[in-house]
Amino acid sequence: MKLTVWTYEGPPHVGAMRVATAMKGLHYVLHAPQGDTYADLLFTMIERRNHRPPVSYTTFQARDLGADTATLFKASCQDAVDRFDPQAIIVGASCTAELIQDDPAGLAETMGLSIPVIPLELPSYSRKENFGADETFYQIVKSLAKSQERTARVTCNILGPTALGFRARDDVEELTGLLSDMGIDVNVVAPLNATPSDIARLPAAHFNVLLSPETGEAAARFLEKNHGQPYTKVVPIGVGATRDFIAEVAEITGVTGRPDESRLRMPWWSRSVDSTYLTGKRVFIFGDGTHVAAHARIARDEMGFEVVGIGCYNREMARPIRALAKEYGVAALITDDYLEVEAAIEKLSPEMILGTQMERHIGKRLGIPCAVISAPVHVQDFPARYSPQVGFEGANVIFDTLIHPLVMGLEEHLLTMFRDDFEFHDDAGPSHHGGKAKAKTEDAPVVPAQPADDNIIWLSDAEKELKKIPFFVRGKARRNTETFALEKGLHEISLDTLYEAKAHYAR
Repeated sequence: MKLTVWTYEGPPHVGAMRVATAMKGLHYVLHAPQGDTYADLLFTMIERRNHRPPVSYTTFQARDLGADTATLFKASCQDAVDRFDPQAIIVGASCTAELIQDDPAGLAETMGLSIPVIPLELPSYSRKENFGADETFYQIVKSLAKSQERTARVTCNILGPTALGFRARDDVEELTGLLSDMGIDVNVVAPLNATPSDIARLPAAHFNVLLSPETGEAAARFLEKNHGQPYTKVVPIGVGATRDFIAEVAEITGVTGRPDESRLRMPWWSRSVDSTYLTGKRVFIFGDGTHVAAHARIARDEMGFEVVGIGCYNREMARPIRALAKEYGVAALITDDYLEVEAAIEKLSPEMILGTQMERHIGKRLGIPCAVISAPVHVQDFPARYSPQVGFEGANVIFDTLIHPLVMGLEEHLLTMFRDDFEFHDDAGPSHHGGKAKAKTEDAPVVPAQPADDNIIWLSDAEKELKKIPFFVRGKARRNTETFALEKGLHEISLDTLYEAKAHYAR
């Protein structure tokens, strides 16, 4: 473990919470010290849920360590069953409580509760949040799913969407409509909004749609092996992937219904965008493996961008992302250290980032536009409006998501270009606030920026000229010029040095 300001994934018990919070009629009893209850905020604040997570904590304190914390856990279990009357409970320990080795699973089994008790063994110091969600859902399915006859009509289950999932609520709605257009009903969606009794009905479906491999693949493999249910391998994010998904479902089921594409605008809009300022833009993509793979295909094949780097933070997806990076001719970055991601972005100097909430902050610092395409996300990425990622409507949403940061960046660049104009100078204020334009004051002398290297000093005329370079490549121009100056043995960068460096790197 290490101290960090940001983290892409929490410990595995947070993943278990994502499953428990997504479901109904299920309760999670977590053996945890006072302080580990911070996870409540993830759901009530970030996801703006209208109820608290169905989690009970033992919240033992330091003085309890000299007494019987096992008894405290049993009392918390019994209180949760009496108070919430769940259909089933899951029990486990937080990363801190794991150290005292109380064995919540064994303790719960000795209590003789009248409802199913599902123990969780989540190695807190070697695995993380997505593994915790995947393992928890797998254990629930393994314990509760019952063999039964298939439904009369062709049906499927949608597996994987959890609380704190990226647009999971809207993705389920869009995917349900897509399948309905094909003539396929949805039997159960799980974990999102499913009850333990719904989990028991999973084997009645003819096949499973794996919407989120990070959080549902273990359960999908179990159902395939033990209940003969095949599952889809294509996640329908983007136009091409959605069409591939439809073909895959048709192959599994023999159903040949074709969904309506009349609402699909993305292909035409992508072709209609002015290629001089959008097509060919260099993008860096980072997030969870599923969304990174989907958006790499969208960026290159459907938007006309150039993918200059991809990576993911969840190591369970490292192998497919490395294979994808090889196909795209770039190096894969597999890390959960945001500082490594920032360094890679700074080195590559892309014109756009597709990433998580972390990359949004990195882009802000580096002056690079960023579109959020993956969890972890902030409250603004749980919109009140309908905003799916999957299916044909999802493709429309993604088009807007990817284009708008570039368009706004273009506007900022144009304002910079015309900053000496009577309307757009710095003292005029934002045009959308109204009011009369102010007269332009005299330019203050340009103060040279602090040198990146102790031996390099930027002269004021060179610094002023550097600011005329578009914001999204300015950092690269600065680094190239400083490298050129050092190679020439120069310790001051003048206007001439800047032009010489530009000519050198343009060869």
